[in-house]
Amino acid sequence: MTDDETEATNEETDPQAAIDAEGVDKAGGMDPRVHEYTAGDDEEGIPFIGAGPGDPGLLTVKGKEMVEDADLVVHAGSLVSSELLEEYCQDAELVNSIGKDLEELVPLMREAYEDGRNVVRLHSGDPAIYGAALEQIDALEQAGVPAYIVPGVTSAFASAATLRTQLTLNGVANHVAFTRPQGKTLDPEEDHIADFVGMGDVTTCIYLGTHAIPETMDRLLEEEDVDPDTPVAVVYHASWPDEDVMTGTVADIGATVEEAGYRASAMVLIGEAATGAGYERSYLYDGWANRGPDGDDAADDAAEATPEADD
Repeated sequence: MTDDETEATNEETDPQAAIDAEGVDKAGGMDPRVHEYTAGDDEEGIPFIGAGPGDPGLLTVKGKEMVEDADLVVHAGSLVSSELLEEYCQDAELVNSIGKDLEELVPLMREAYEDGRNVVRLHSGDPAIYGAALEQIDALEQAGVPAYIVPGVTSAFASAATLRTQLTLNGVANHVAFTRPQGKTLDPEEDHIADFVGMGDVTTCIYLGTHAIPETMDRLLEEEDVDPDTPVAVVYHASWPDEDVMTGTVADIGATVEEAGYRASAMVLIGEAATGAGYERSYLYDGWANRGPDGDDAADDAAEATPEADD
């Protein structure tokens, strides 16, 4: 085997080398498939499907069709509802990805695909939000196996639906921030939760931070720009049968969650929009869309300019 062949073989079996190589390739421009396919299109390769927040009914139609036809479903362990797996994956081999690293997962999927099996990678929520999907896709594609993303419903959206509110509300929240708290994988200087909450008109959605809620709230209370009475809602297992909702403020929600004993699988929403109160009527449904450039009612203008049928 030549040196070039050895290097190519090593890249195919070394996910980190594959990721680095893909990064170099992408730096030169967009993948040509960006202009050939759109979300929802059928493509060749392994689909990385967002399983949604938990309720099997919140899996997209496209995702449901794909998992029902799968021979092998690699899923995100207990983060994907067992009810969903039982209902839609009865004929597939199931492999739990929790506890497996890239060096094990990538060859497993690649070999199954090359054997002609219909392989599906099932992520919780939406793969685009803290899904670690791209590193798997890059490693697969460097090994010659195409892959693509099928979006799903993320837990922040399911939590908003449970709370009967919107993440954006006119006069209350003009922005939404998806973030995570500082910890082993996020240094303190990379934690911007206080910045988002201090802005006042942001709904801050904290992923992967159930265990850190008390500490996160304590840090917020030390910030001059953060109002201790800012509303906070914590939705545990949004859309699952054991869903639980806890509400409070920056000042007291930490104690509430600590008492409940939850350490994972909860979405934290901080901001006035969490309550659904205090918003202003939107322009969309107050006649704004029908107004002319001078503020006149465009419908009235059109009526005046149109002759009556019997004139």
